[in-house]
Amino acid sequence: MTASMLRPTDLASLRAAILDTTGTIGIGGAGTAAGWAGALRPVDAVLDTTGLSGVIVHNPGDMTVAVRAGTPLRDLQQELAPHGQQVSLDAARVADGATVGGLFATGDAGPSALVFGSLRDLVIGVTLVLADGTVARSGGHVIKNVAGYDLAKLVHGSYGTLAVLAEVVLRLHPVPERRATLAVTCPLADAAELAAAVLGGPYEPAALEWVGGTLLVRLDGTDAAMEARLGRLRHVLPGATLTDGWAAHAAAVRGGPQDAVLRIGTRPSRLPGVLAALPARTVTAGLGTGIATVALDPGDVAAAHETVAGAGGTSVLRSRPAGADVPAWGPPPSALGVLRAVKQSLDPDGRLGPGRLDPWM
Repeated sequence: MTASMLRPTDLASLRAAILDTTGTIGIGGAGTAAGWAGALRPVDAVLDTTGLSGVIVHNPGDMTVAVRAGTPLRDLQQELAPHGQQVSLDAARVADGATVGGLFATGDAGPSALVFGSLRDLVIGVTLVLADGTVARSGGHVIKNVAGYDLAKLVHGSYGTLAVLAEVVLRLHPVPERRATLAVTCPLADAAELAAAVLGGPYEPAALEWVGGTLLVRLDGTDAAMEARLGRLRHVLPGATLTDGWAAHAAAVRGGPQDAVLRIGTRPSRLPGVLAALPARTVTAGLGTGIATVALDPGDVAAAHETVAGAGGTSVLRSRPAGADVPAWGPPPSALGVLRAVKQSLDPDGRLGPGRLDPWM
């Protein structure tokens, strides 16, 4: 049976679409993360969020913006740019048209997470629609407070299995006058030592990533102060050269068509050891955040999950080759019972995103 297609354009039509539909629902946006996490099982309806697009209200003085969830982040950034403001999130797939809701649902972030975190840290408020049509708000006027949960943090990274994000209010930051990146060619072990020196000193890096045998350290700031800051940073980065190496980082995050790509999170101090134990084809390593992506042969994914879990970390599949059957998640977390209880509370009939969290539930 072919799934019916739903494309609401505002909160009211989103709620109506959910109420008027029986059975299971898959939630999709621009499709930039359609293959992430567990594969979506066959559903009765597919809810396309791209009709939920556009800025609701922008308050430049307060540095906040309310936006519909189907808005591509790159479009939002272009609208904010004349005001000298931005959403401080630079995930690789923003350039591919990823929506605010899709980035939120997958917990995706980029190198700027070193300072600003993910959308979880930038969200002021959310408006959600639950599987039974309940409209719930957090961070503003409350229509219904659902069991006392912090809804924004709860739904962030849930892959569309708990609720449908309709609207979000985001905290903004100024666009820096200048950005400059220093690069040092070195193995991962040496990069970890250099990263510790940078993070332990008065250098205030805006991003710090190792990719393809190169440590990238980015500074954001004013034109007047940048040269002096770069000079100080060179003292702890011998042989560093100015570069614009972030395109290579974004390419490595995406991986190739024959790669299975994992996103890994662990303590920053443990990350180099975990990565050294994996047979990775390419690696990006956030040595300050503990977040990495690794491209692997699909046959190595299960063992990689086990290795990460053994170090107290987490891992999730970000992409898989066409037709490949590889595990999306590692061993179940200790909080699996809590996760199942939350799912039961918000979506007791299991309507939303079936398969995305397989095999956990």
